Amino acid sequence: MSKITMREAIRQAIDEEMALDENVILMGEEVALYQGAYKVSKGLYEKYGGKRVIDTPITEEGFAGIGIGAAIAGLRPIVEFMTFNFSIQALDQIINNAAKMLHMSGGQINVPIVFRGPNGPAEYLSSQHSQALQTLFAHIPGLKVVCPATPYDAKGLLKSSIRDNNPVIFLEGELMYGWEGEVPGNEYLIEIGKADIKKEGKDVTVITYGRPLKLVNQANEILTREGIDVEIIDVRTIRPLDEKTIYRSIIKTNRCVIVDDSWPFCSVASYIGYLVSRNSFDYLDSPVEIVTSEDVPTPYSHRLELAVQPSTDKIINAVKKVLNKL
Repeated sequence: MSKITMREAIRQAIDEEMALDENVILMGEEVALYQGAYKVSKGLYEKYGGKRVIDTPITEEGFAGIGIGAAIAGLRPIVEFMTFNFSIQALDQIINNAAKMLHMSGGQINVPIVFRGPNGPAEYLSSQHSQALQTLFAHIPGLKVVCPATPYDAKGLLKSSIRDNNPVIFLEGELMYGWEGEVPGNEYLIEIGKADIKKEGKDVTVITYGRPLKLVNQANEILTREGIDVEIIDVRTIRPLDEKTIYRSIIKTNRCVIVDDSWPFCSVASYIGYLVSRNSFDYLDSPVEIVTSEDVPTPYSHRLELAVQPSTDKIINAVKKVLNKL
């Protein structure tokens, strides 16, 4: 095991899969000569050349469509969006072609493609460049949506995503690229659709994914000192969702808080809350609580942008509310 950053874990996954399969290619804005906007693809152009690491114009709909066509033709493209805020320009291609091609072809045509890049809140970038878009993609049948919270999970899940025969949306927290974690030196895969219990507990289940896991861990340290035993579930993949792990935890703790850095309306948090309330109602001792970003565009002011996002204090208050300790 060695401690590496999130960007290095993602780079390792891409490098290993490109070495194993010559059909794996990387394309996107500044992925080659500039080595990636966040330096995720550093060294890959020199190693694999311009036919497999391809700089594209600033035309998201165009290169997303080229990637989908390449996947249909037998390649396994990894399409990097410099930020998922720019993926909005490519929604027609992602939703109407990538997600639906298997259905429209009667099961004859797979689209083995990964759309990846930074997602979620940033800093000092305001509303058009600082938003969590996972709910939008999770809404679409035909897409798999992966959102890792640690370098270990990011590497194993990205390798599985590249090998998957379906289109995968792989969301990397924009503020997480420098975060470090332990990653083994040997090859490993993590199953898409399998949640991970990051910490076992008996008093309350806290469900999260991606960047907010760090906030949940910080909240847990404080709650532990107060005698509250939290079970932390990292769903890791939003679609498919590992419902069984969630329900087993609720049966044990009888209380549930869901933390999500997207907006609350029709969010991943609200949907998981609905599933828990519908399928585990008899086990709940209090209503489900969700902690999300406020239902507003992200402000430019740093103090205000922090105020609208999930926080350690908000998570602690939600946990105490379901425990009737407020």
